[in-house]
Amino acid sequence: MTALHDLKLSIDGMSCAACVGRASKALQDVDGVSDVAVNLASESATLHYTAPADPGAIAAALDRAGYPARRAKVVLDIEGMSCASCVGRVDLAIAALDGVTDVNVNLASETATVTYLEGMVTPSDLIAAAASVGYPATVREASATVDISARKEAEAAELKREVLIASALTLPVFVVEMGGHLIPPFHHWIMATIGQQTSWVAQFLLTTLVLIFPGRRFYTKGIPALLHGAPDMNSLVAVGTLAAYLFSTVATFAPGLLPEGTRAVYFEAAAVIVTLILVGRFLEARAKGRTGAAIARLMQLAPKTALVLRDGQEIEIEASAVRTGDTVILRPGARIPVDGTVTEGSTHVDESMITGEPIPVDKQPGDAVTGGTVIGTGSLRIEATAVGSATTLAQIVRMVEDAQGAKLSIQGLVDRITLWFVPVVMGLAALTTLVWLVFGPAPALSHALVAGVAVLIIACPCAMGLATPTSIMVGTGRAAEMGVLFRKGDALQALQGAQVVAFDKTGTLTMGKPQLTDLVLAEGQDRATVLRLVGAVEAQSEHPIARAIEAAAKDELGSLPAARDFRSQTGFGVRAAVEGRAVLIGAARLMARENIALGSLEQAAAAMAAQGKTPLFAAIDGQIAAALAVADPLKPTTKAAIAALHDMGLKTAMFTGDAQVTARAIAAQAGIDHVEAELLPRAKVKALEALRQDGARLAFVGDGINDAPALASADIGIAIGTGTDVAVEAADVVLMRGDLAGVVNAFTISRATMRNIRQNLFWAFAYNTALIPVAAGLFYPAFGVQLSPMLGAAAMALSSVFVVSNALRLRRISPQMQEG
Repeated sequence: MTALHDLKLSIDGMSCAACVGRASKALQDVDGVSDVAVNLASESATLHYTAPADPGAIAAALDRAGYPARRAKVVLDIEGMSCASCVGRVDLAIAALDGVTDVNVNLASETATVTYLEGMVTPSDLIAAAASVGYPATVREASATVDISARKEAEAAELKREVLIASALTLPVFVVEMGGHLIPPFHHWIMATIGQQTSWVAQFLLTTLVLIFPGRRFYTKGIPALLHGAPDMNSLVAVGTLAAYLFSTVATFAPGLLPEGTRAVYFEAAAVIVTLILVGRFLEARAKGRTGAAIARLMQLAPKTALVLRDGQEIEIEASAVRTGDTVILRPGARIPVDGTVTEGSTHVDESMITGEPIPVDKQPGDAVTGGTVIGTGSLRIEATAVGSATTLAQIVRMVEDAQGAKLSIQGLVDRITLWFVPVVMGLAALTTLVWLVFGPAPALSHALVAGVAVLIIACPCAMGLATPTSIMVGTGRAAEMGVLFRKGDALQALQGAQVVAFDKTGTLTMGKPQLTDLVLAEGQDRATVLRLVGAVEAQSEHPIARAIEAAAKDELGSLPAARDFRSQTGFGVRAAVEGRAVLIGAARLMARENIALGSLEQAAAAMAAQGKTPLFAAIDGQIAAALAVADPLKPTTKAAIAALHDMGLKTAMFTGDAQVTARAIAAQAGIDHVEAELLPRAKVKALEALRQDGARLAFVGDGINDAPALASADIGIAIGTGTDVAVEAADVVLMRGDLAGVVNAFTISRATMRNIRQNLFWAFAYNTALIPVAAGLFYPAFGVQLSPMLGAAAMALSSVFVVSNALRLRRISPQMQEG
C-alpha cells in the first residue's frame, strides 16, 4: 500500500481569494495530491500526497502557477567527515528528507548548505538526519520556525516605502486634475500658466513613474496570470489602471485616434488607484502580522541558547543544537531551553506560560521540566529528554499552526465561488464597457472607460479570501493563550454546533484522587485516637481508599504508629493490631459478621452513600468507633462550568463506571442532566451513539486511556491536557490544564470566531454584490452619477482592512470563566 504523506508549504505571491483558488487548482492537478487547503492569511498550503507525487513536483506546480513555494537555506557544521564517502553519506541522508530541494556538502569547510521548503522541514530535522548516519551537526545559520509576524513586519516596511513614493508622485497629479474639476478658478489658473498640454504631459510622466516603480508588482504578477488564462486580483488592477493610462496617453500624444469629443485624461485615476491599493496592502500586511502574534509570543518562549556540559566543560551553544541526553545547566531565573528531567538541584518553576497555572511548581531530582518555562531562585541541572521539534513547546506551536492553516467547510464554498469570481468580473467589466459604448451618452467612450475600470477595481475579491482564515488565525491564537489548543482546525467550526457535552467522571469532573471526606465518631470516641489507629492500619494496604485514609491521617497528625498482624479480607475489610488495640475497618457486612452493632452510625453511613460517597466503619476492641466516607470530590470549577454550559443552551451528560446510586448522586451535585453509569470503556462509545440517535452533535470531554475511543468517536473530542498522551492524540481540542473552565472557554472562542467569520463573509459578499452594479452605472440614469474608479479603489482597500481589523477583535476575547 502506498504511504500517505502530509505536507505543509509556505507560499509567496497570493494577494486575494482568486490567488487561493489558482494555487489550490495547481496543487490539485498534481497526480497523487489530495485534501488541499490553501490559507491566504497564513500564506500556506497543507495537503496529503502519495506517489507519484513528491514535494519537488508539488513545489514545481506552484512555481509554474506563479505562486512559488517559499524556500529557506541553512548552513550546518558537520563533525567527523574525513573523505568523499563521508560527504556522500551525509548528502544522501539529508537529501532523503521530504522537503529538501538542494544539498551541498563541503568537506573542506566541513559544512552542509541545505535549501528546503519552509513549513515542511526544520533545521532540527536536518541535524537528526546527519546524526543518524554518524555525523553530529550543529546549526550555523537557521530559522527553525516560520514567524509570519516578523515576515509581515518586513513586508509592511517595504510597502510603506512604496506608499510614500507613490503618494509623493501621485499628489501633484491628483491636485492638478481633480483640483481643476472641483475648483474652476484653479483650473483656469492652470490653463493660463502651464497650459493643458503641458499639464497632461507632466501627469503622464509622474503616473508612468508610479506604475513602473511602486505599481510594478501588479503588472509583473497580474499580466502573466491573465495571459495564462488564470486572472487574479493583480490582473484586475493591471487591466483597469493600464486601460485608464493608455487611453490618457493616446489622448495626450495622439488625440486624432480618438472619436470626436472623447479627448480626456484619467492619469489621476491610474495613479490614485495604485496608491490606494498599496495603502490597503500596507494596512493589511501590518494587521495580518498581528494575526500571528500568538505564534510569535509562543516562539519567543524558547531561548536561543543553552548552557550545556560537554566533555566536562560548560559551553554555550544554540538551543537547536542541544541533543537528547545532554546535561543542561540552568542558572536562577533562566528559561529552560528543552524538555528534560532534573538530575541535580531543586527550585520552583513558573509554568504559567505553558499551562496557565499561576503558582510556581516545586521541582526536585527526577521531576520533569518543560522547555519555555522559567526557574526560580535555585539552580538546576537537567538531562535533555526532548529537543527541537519534539519539545512540548514545539508541539504546541505546531498544533496552533496546524489549526490556523485548516480549511473549514465554510471556506470551501468561498473558494469555489472566488475561483470563478475574477473571470466573471472581467466579463462583467467588458459587458459594462460595451453597454456604455452602445447606449451611453456622449462622450460614450469616456463613460465606458470609467464604468469598466470601476467594475474591475471595486470587484477585487481580497476581502472574501481573507474573511475566514484571518478569523481562524486570531481565534486559535487567542485560544492558545487561554490554554485551549485546537489540534484540528475544523473543530473550531464543529464545536460551536455541538448540542450535548458528555464528560468522563473520574479525573475530568472529579479530582481523580479519593479523599477522606467524613469521619463521624461514636459516642465517647476521640477523633485523634480513632484517626491515628485507622490510619496506621490502612497504611498497610495498597487499596486507593486505604491510601486516602492514610493520607488524611498523616496530614492531620503527622507520623503514624506501626500496625501488626495485618490481614485483608476481600469484600469485607481489613484488621490489625495497633498499640495493643484490635482495629477492624470495613463495610457494614464485616461489622455484622463480627456482631458489632452500628447504632446511630448506620443512619449516618446511609446519608453518606446517598451523597455518592463510599461509607466504611471502624471498630476498636470490638466496639463501633466511627463511620468514615471516602469520595472522589468534584473539581472546584466543575459546578460553575456545568452551569455556564447550561447558560449557553447546551445539555450535559456524565459517563462513569460507578454504580448507579453513586453516579446519580455525583451528577446531582454537579448539575449534570443525563447519567450513564456502570460503563466499561467500550460501552462509552455505545452510550455516545445512543445520545446521538436524535441527531444531536456531541462533544466528549475525557482524560484517560480508557477515554480515547470515546474521544475519537465523538463529533468533537476534548482532552484534558493533564491526562495521558493517548487521550490527547485522540482529541480534536486539548485543554492545557485539568480545569473545566477550559471547556467553557473553548466554546466561547469557537462561537465568537464563527460569529466573526460570518460577519466577515457577509461584509465581503455584500460589498461586492452591492457595489458592482453601482460601479457599472446603475445610478447614472436616475441621478447622472458614475462611481469614480478612485473611490472604488479606496472602498476595495477599505473592505480588506475592515475584514482583517474585525478578525483582530478576537484578540480581546476574555475568558468567560476564570480557571480555578
